[in-house]
Amino acid sequence: MKKSILDDSSNYLGDSSEAFFSLKDQVNVFAINNLSSEDQDLFIQYGITPKLSPPYKNIIHAFESWVTKTPNSVAAVHEGNSITYKQLDDEATILALILKQKGIKAGDSIGLYVNRSIEMLIGIIATLKLRAIYVPQDPRITPTPMLEEISELSSAKIILSLATYKDKFPFFNTENTIFIDEELQKSIYKNLYGNIKLINHVNDNENQTCFILFTSGTTGTPNGVQVTHKNLCNILYNEPGNLGITTGTKVAQILNISFDMAAWEILGCLGNGGTLLIRGKDIEETAQKAHVIIATPTILTTIDVNKCKNVKAVAVAGEPCPVILANTWAKKCDFYNCCGPTETTIVNTMKKCIPNSAELTIGKPTPNNTVYVLNEDKKPSKIGEVGIMWAGGHCVTKGYINNKTLNEKRYADDIFLKTKGKMFNTGDLGKWTENGELLHYGRIDDQVKIKGFRVELDAISKIIESFDEVKRAVTLKHKNYLVSFISLSKKETENLLDKIKKSIEEQLPYYYMPSDFKFLEELPKTSRGKIDKRKLRDLYTK
Repeated sequence: MKKSILDDSSNYLGDSSEAFFSLKDQVNVFAINNLSSEDQDLFIQYGITPKLSPPYKNIIHAFESWVTKTPNSVAAVHEGNSITYKQLDDEATILALILKQKGIKAGDSIGLYVNRSIEMLIGIIATLKLRAIYVPQDPRITPTPMLEEISELSSAKIILSLATYKDKFPFFNTENTIFIDEELQKSIYKNLYGNIKLINHVNDNENQTCFILFTSGTTGTPNGVQVTHKNLCNILYNEPGNLGITTGTKVAQILNISFDMAAWEILGCLGNGGTLLIRGKDIEETAQKAHVIIATPTILTTIDVNKCKNVKAVAVAGEPCPVILANTWAKKCDFYNCCGPTETTIVNTMKKCIPNSAELTIGKPTPNNTVYVLNEDKKPSKIGEVGIMWAGGHCVTKGYINNKTLNEKRYADDIFLKTKGKMFNTGDLGKWTENGELLHYGRIDDQVKIKGFRVELDAISKIIESFDEVKRAVTLKHKNYLVSFISLSKKETENLLDKIKKSIEEQLPYYYMPSDFKFLEELPKTSRGKIDKRKLRDLYTK
């Protein structure tokens, strides 16, 4: 029989059952009356976290507090060049003054089209000093037509970039295109430093948009997600999302600027006083020097854990993590398996993994957030049943820009809490374990029909990845059969395929067995460091 929090008040909420009753008072009990009384208690206990105030309500407040406290600490290092917190603040102040002179004000959007660099940081901080919104893209990867579309959708007033990309923006007014590296070299800006207040802090609003991330666009119109300062401060500056970052902590910056997890690296580091190690071409070289690494599981498989002597914390998200990978790193450092789409602000669940775990969960909701496991009618699923994970609380973003139809489809009023708020359909399947953690069952999109049966593709890939010889695996539907793509970590793979097939037979129904297995040296990656399923499909059909 499942334990109620009232049977063991030390479980999850601490020593006092008062916390539970406080949470219960916030819940609209009529919305969960389809559950048994026991499951109602667990719905609250597992899915709703207690309130916790972050130390900052605005990203720029967090950064500027470290400029005051540790002005001479190194904020970032890139290809042999470094910049202190005071220097970064000075350079960003000059750029902000230039932007202000061009009419930029709070709420305006700025296209930040740069690659990983110190200038990237200057552009971010300068934009946020004016309470403007940055729209990040890497012009090396994003084609010009898409940059034009993103600029139009976000109503960008200015483009900030680097001189090397001068030919990338023929669609934009040259007077409103600033190349950060070139502009800040001009002698007219020398000796402009000082404690210049660009905007009145009193008027700060935690619900201001901080940046807009475009989540897709390879087919159809890109979708821009508006992420607020409140959204970000909640995950970046509370435990466990702050990952223990403080003065002296070196954080690897290895991800694409247009990926939401790059904001975890950048704003998480600079708002907690750490030093950002901005990588060049070699990811592992940067990882070896870092105390904190944030990555996708696919990227993490390219890094040798034994060479990372300094690592203290690692967080992965963006795609399912192999249990073997989690166990390998959990023996070395604090390893967090996390989950959450861009629309719920980087991640909204985290699990600190225990070495040698047989099963890997995505943990519990992060502070001030909720997770509801619901059926297709938005009714709570019984505890232990698989359903769709809806996220609520401070993580829920403001929605897609200029896309009312998609907003109405994915965002909804939170009917479970008495306080007004929104919840978001993550599109992920999950269920609660008996100790109140979430098991991830892949995306709804990854549920396919084979021979009339519903198949969860991630269930197959998890079994394949349980073998030491396997680095990564993904299973896709092709026509009316399944294909598993596998990359190997070891060359010695005697009878591996036979062992994989036997394990699938033993653990899953017969219709889960792939019709084909393809072994590749490496699985292709997207620009955001995830397995590129589209490219795999193209490879298979050629």
